[in-house]
Amino acid sequence: MIARARIFLTLALVCGAVLLAFTFSAREAPVAAAIAGCPMFPADNIWNAHVDSLPVHAQSAAYVASIGAAKPVHPDFGAADWNGYPIGMFYAVVPGTQPLVAIHYQAYGDQSDPGPFPVPPNAPVEGGNFITNTGDRHVMVVDQANCKLYELFNAWKQPDNSWNADSGALFTLTSNALRTDSWTSADAAGLPILPGLARYDEVATGVIDHALRFTVHCSQGYLWPARHEAGYGACATPPPMGLRFRLKAAYPITPTLNPQVKTILTALKQYGMFVADNSAGGDCYISGTHDAHWDDDRLVNELRLVHGSDFEVVDESGLMLSVDSGQVKFLNLSPAIWLPLIRR
Repeated sequence: MIARARIFLTLALVCGAVLLAFTFSAREAPVAAAIAGCPMFPADNIWNAHVDSLPVHAQSAAYVASIGAAKPVHPDFGAADWNGYPIGMFYAVVPGTQPLVAIHYQAYGDQSDPGPFPVPPNAPVEGGNFITNTGDRHVMVVDQANCKLYELFNAWKQPDNSWNADSGALFTLTSNALRTDSWTSADAAGLPILPGLARYDEVATGVIDHALRFTVHCSQGYLWPARHEAGYGACATPPPMGLRFRLKAAYPITPTLNPQVKTILTALKQYGMFVADNSAGGDCYISGTHDAHWDDDRLVNELRLVHGSDFEVVDESGLMLSVDSGQVKFLNLSPAIWLPLIRR
């Protein structure tokens, strides 16, 4: 009887763990993350995976030191302007009938998806439409009828409403497919940008259900799910593109913090943030949208209390099903597998 009880208990624990994993993993696509009814990739995509229980990477301390253990977190987004241009990124939503226009690639055409793209002539440009030189000049467009995301880097509208750009990428938001290996995108890491932004519409709900993106001053190489390296800057242990940092569980999210900040910090604990691009002085610069509702003063002042040393690098290699897919392994459980276990 004792042996049977032990066997039963062991099976119960195993089945419970399987059920818990499935219940946690197979949740519906996050409502807040959706844009115009389109998911920011399937619910089982790496962008939407919790990483708060993953093991710490063996080189975590060295990577944290390289991005700057004493450097504060900074929101690279807000409600205000800086040097005459709006802080943060923009995106446009267009119908399936949006006219297609030619895209003329100026730098990385061999790693870009060919046009035409449904980019409207009034598509908002990062940094503003009428400023001569404002950094990366990203343009992002969501085709709401087909749930496709189009992103351009260094985009400039032409008199005939076509666009010049250094690079561009097309992502099907209902698919887990990654870009061709070694290809860039509108981002140095070959990743999409929009799914990794801190968006005010999400923060207003109190929940961010996905990983964020951030920049570093040096990088080398790339790992899944990134597809491209930049080889930028110099530091002792340069982090690869696609490396994922998370805020340590012990970091206190106090009740007095601004609700916007609390939501962002909670997401950084649960989902973390990807190394996605380089910036000369932008370690721990988190990307987000420009929005008049951000509380700039409290975002800056309260996020700067968080430093590189408050993060750790996670090892998410165990989640990979395929090097060419963003689907995560712990969702690879069907009812045919777990249901009989529960019924026994």
